[in-house]
Amino acid sequence: MTDRDRLRALLIERSVRRGDFILASGARSSYYIDARLTTMSGQGQVLIGRVALAALDDAGWRPAAVGGLTLGADPVAYSIAHSATLAGRTLDAFTVRKEPKGHGTGRRIEGGFSSGMDVVVVEDVVTSGESALKAIRAVEDEGGRVLGVLAVVDRQEGGRERLQEHGYPLVALFTAAELLG
Repeated sequence: MTDRDRLRALLIERSVRRGDFILASGARSSYYIDARLTTMSGQGQVLIGRVALAALDDAGWRPAAVGGLTLGADPVAYSIAHSATLAGRTLDAFTVRKEPKGHGTGRRIEGGFSSGMDVVVVEDVVTSGESALKAIRAVEDEGGRVLGVLAVVDRQEGGRERLQEHGYPLVALFTAAELLG
């Protein structure tokens, strides 16, 4: 079994729920994917790091850092940076705050990010693409160059298309269809 196969099985076991749910967008859904139950597990972090690093390579992206809007993106970014280090590569992670910090440096982006960097914005689950676009705007406002967006799961509900309309390709490790069978 490959790392990707193991990650898919873990997502199905831990993160996919069926029922009646209201999503952040306000839409109703017969399923919910709480990827944090996987991305915040030790096993999930190991697998996400390996599979996502390979996906970055397959996309031809060579970012200096990965990160996105807190909270969903955080464990994904940290997993990828950790796997890169284990593979002998330099790749930092960053976190985009929802609002600028009201004290200290007042930074909106924390961690291994600086102006001029090539970055990939990461997400746990993409639905509408709005969270990724917020992170992209923050990164670009601070002088970063966004190569694209990497998501653990694409719900296939318009997020990919919305990101592409804004000029950002999306690479998803899985689609909702792959997890729902």
